[in-house]
Amino acid sequence: MKRRTALTLALSSVASRARAAEPIKIGALLSYSGVFASIGDEITNAMQLAFDHAGGTVAGRPITIVRADTEVRPNVALTKARELVGSDRVDLLVGPVSSSESIPLRDFAHQRRIPLIMPHAALDNLFGERCSPYILRTSFSGNQFGRPMAAWLAQRGVRTITLMAPDYVGPRDLMEKFEAEFTRQGGQIVGREFTPFQRTHDFGPYLARVKQQRPDATWVSYGGAEAINFVRQAADFRLSEATRVTGSGWTVSPLVLPAQGDAALGFQGLLNYAPSIDTPENRRFQADYRSRHGRTASEFGAQGYDTGLFIAAALRALDGRTDDKLALARAIRDARIVGARGPARIDPATNNIVQNMYIVEVRRGSNGPELAVLDTMPAVTDEPNGCQMRLEG
Repeated sequence: MKRRTALTLALSSVASRARAAEPIKIGALLSYSGVFASIGDEITNAMQLAFDHAGGTVAGRPITIVRADTEVRPNVALTKARELVGSDRVDLLVGPVSSSESIPLRDFAHQRRIPLIMPHAALDNLFGERCSPYILRTSFSGNQFGRPMAAWLAQRGVRTITLMAPDYVGPRDLMEKFEAEFTRQGGQIVGREFTPFQRTHDFGPYLARVKQQRPDATWVSYGGAEAINFVRQAADFRLSEATRVTGSGWTVSPLVLPAQGDAALGFQGLLNYAPSIDTPENRRFQADYRSRHGRTASEFGAQGYDTGLFIAAALRALDGRTDDKLALARAIRDARIVGARGPARIDPATNNIVQNMYIVEVRRGSNGPELAVLDTMPAVTDEPNGCQMRLEG
């Protein structure tokens, strides 16, 4: 009996050490090609930096990232998710970039009961009526980007606005949130311009209509290459002489600002991050990111970095155990971090991030245009909006 007990303990010890040596696999389900390739790369690079800052291992298990390119196509995203979970046997998923990909990925993760952390795009109803205990958002909500900016502009005398964005689900959702708050504040929307996504190279006809409408401000939301083209062409059209140019801050993200140059000067927007945030955590993040990648990290990098901090905190709380996926999702939800963006947590009522939001303006700096923080809205959250955390459905 004693020999059998000793043998059992020895085998258990060997199995425990074997489990400890197994890597913790993070499935990065992001865009690594196409219009959002730079965003996917930056989120991944910054998330890796967060894991390195956390020591790179938890309970003897190294943290590794397994990349999968969604190609900004929902059907490809779903196929890659199945491969990551079924073949690569990842412990959790991080993604996507495009909002259009988030719908099938939400259903897949919920049905397979595997945590899915959304570090950039996601529709608000995925954290409202379609919320899931397995789906968490570390980026932002449409309300977080829409409401504060709309109120801020209205309080500063803006009464009429034209809205302009690419024609797909994410920007439309964000535009609706902005419009609802702006009209509630007594403002009027005098025009809406939707440009074909990834197919608009000449913004001239749209800019001409905006100038004819002569709104107090024009609110826009573009990203990546489209943001570069829009800002350059808006400057050529002297749009800022006819209207105040504002919008979502990623239109002038540090990721695209160097290419926009002086054309972006004066743009005012709302972001959940600015490189100029003066905290020890952000200074360390920026210094190490610049050392590795030779440039300033953007809000996309900050979202990736803070996502990595949430994951690392959850893994430490569980002593590196990842077999219970619901416990892993709840540990991420319960984590509290102070990251590049400042203090952040996940609201248990919605699984949406609670974070500071910043009004920024593009100004001329010592090394070219840069984002200056004009105002801070602390701990911006969302109402539950119909969310009930069900394991089924």
